[in-house]
Order: sequence, then structure tokens, then C-alpha cells
Amino acid sequence: MTRTLYRSTALATALALMTGAASAQTLTMSSWVPPTHFLHTDFFVPFAEQIAEVTEGRVTVTILPAPLGGPAQHWELARTGVADITWGNFTYEPERFVSMWFAEFPNAGTDAEAQSVALWRTYEAHLADLPVFDGVEMLAVGLFGGGQLHHGSAPMLTPADIAGQKFRMGGPIQERLLTELGAVPVAAPATRAYEMLESGVIDGSLHTMESVVNFRLEEALTHHTIFPEGFYDAAFFVVMNSARWDSIAPADQAAIEAIAGEALSATWGRQFDAQNPAAAEALAAAGHTISEASPELIGAVATIRDAMVADWVVAAREAGLADPESAMGFYMETYEAQAAE
Repeated sequence: MTRTLYRSTALATALALMTGAASAQTLTMSSWVPPTHFLHTDFFVPFAEQIAEVTEGRVTVTILPAPLGGPAQHWELARTGVADITWGNFTYEPERFVSMWFAEFPNAGTDAEAQSVALWRTYEAHLADLPVFDGVEMLAVGLFGGGQLHHGSAPMLTPADIAGQKFRMGGPIQERLLTELGAVPVAAPATRAYEMLESGVIDGSLHTMESVVNFRLEEALTHHTIFPEGFYDAAFFVVMNSARWDSIAPADQAAIEAIAGEALSATWGRQFDAQNPAAAEALAAAGHTISEASPELIGAVATIRDAMVADWVVAAREAGLADPESAMGFYMETYEAQAAE
């Protein structure tokens, strides 16, 4: 009897070890910012470490030393399984993600944590079932607390200042803002801003304050126009390939879900809430000109925004969002409640 019990126990232990080994997962992540960027050091590396911790090492993440494609390709890299996890900017595929445009309009606020939590809750309540999000498991969404207007040689305080100036921008919201203010929009990801400024292709660029510092644009962009509620914003995603997600054991999925979703979205926002004021302080200390937009310019932007919202409602409904007004209203109400806390 004792020998039989011993053999049964040994067999059970061996099977458990074999099952654990078989279920171990090493996920690859493609990221397009350099390893010195705060999103790498302070957001993605800690998240990868958390995944290993909460799954007791059964799921680990390897962040690749170089991206597997350009910033605009990262949604598709995850959806098709070229990489297991990616992150990116919805703005870089605007026609695909029309349903997300409401989060990028002007005057959307400058509290990135509140924005990011509001966007996560809006995604869950109004967007998650749209076919455009098929093929991935959404781990987080986020915003960056209001983008601003930056120029290489002069303050941009009024519509007359902006007219005729060439600005790098990243999506249709920014493009329309610049066009209707009389500027010349030039489409390119933030990672190309330095070379474009150096070569004279553009006169200025749209960024958060932190982006000016973290993409090392301080010498090229010395004049900064601040819109108190943000000139525009940009919506981001962190996603995993659906098939890869489904291959993870349910208990480990639950452990990852507990540190992802709203919690990870909030962490994203907190990073930007720390980085933006620190960057503004550093730029001011370096002698940069930091000015608030004139009432005339703020008013012009507000007028453009109203027209944008009306046009977006029509476009979003055509893209499959049944009630765009409710989605946007839910987002704004949630943001305001979160920002007030």
C-alpha cells in the first residue's frame, strides 16, 4: 500500500511539473521608443516584471531590443501575431480607429490619469464589441494630458502667427486644426521630428511638453504655446495577440487582468502627469519661451472643435459606433469626475 501511494505521489508530482513546464509562456514585445525613454524604463519594464511576479514566473515578457516595424504598424504586428504584445498610437491609423477620435479633440483636459481611466471605461462600455478591435486583447489605453504647439524660432500666440507655418503632426484631428488655422500640416510620427526640424522641412511640431525633452528636441523647439485644456491629445493602446492570450492558463490570465485594464491605464496617465510639468520646468530653466495662447487663438480652436465633433458623430456612426454622442458624453463625464477627485 505504501509503495503504491509513493508511486502515485511521484507520478502526480511529475505530471504537475510537466504541466507547469508546458504552460510556461515567454511573450515577445515590440516597442518603438528607445530604451532610455521613460515609457520603456518606468512603464513597460515594470509591467513586464509585474507579469512575471503575479504569474509566479509562468508568463514572462521579453522586450525586443529593436522594434519589428514603424510606430503605425504596431497594432497589426500584434493582431497578426508577429509580436505577442505591442503598443502604439491609434492616431497613426486614423481611418481604422474613427471610433476613438473623440478622445483626441482640443480642450479635452490635461489630467492624463483621469483621461486614461475615462478612456478605459469608455472602451469597455461603448467600444470593445466593435469589429475593429477583433484579434487583440486590450491590456490598456491611455492619453498624454494635452499636446501643445511648439516652434523653432518664434512665439505662436495668435492665428496670424500660425498662418503659413509648417508643423509636423500625427493624425486627422491635428491636421484639421492646423489647416483651419492657416498652417501647413506635415504628417510624420514623433520619432521623425528631429530630422525634419534639422533639415528645415518643418518650422514646428506638435508634442506634449515631455515629448520635447524625451525625443531630445530642446535645441530645435524653443518656443512653446500652452493651451490650458490642451491643443489636442493622442490615444494609445497596449495590446496582446488574441491567440497568444488564449494560450495562457485561465488563472494566469486572471492574474494579468488584475494588473492590466483600468489599473495599467491609470499608471500610463500618471507617468505623463509626472513627466509634463517636469519637462516644462526644465525647458523654462533652459531659457525657452513658454507662453499661453491668446484668447483669440483659444476661441478659434474652440470653434474648430465644435465643427469637428459634429462631423465625427456622422463618421463614427458610419464606422459602426451606434451612439457616438453617448460614448463621448460618457467619456467626458467620467473624465470630469476623475479629475475632480
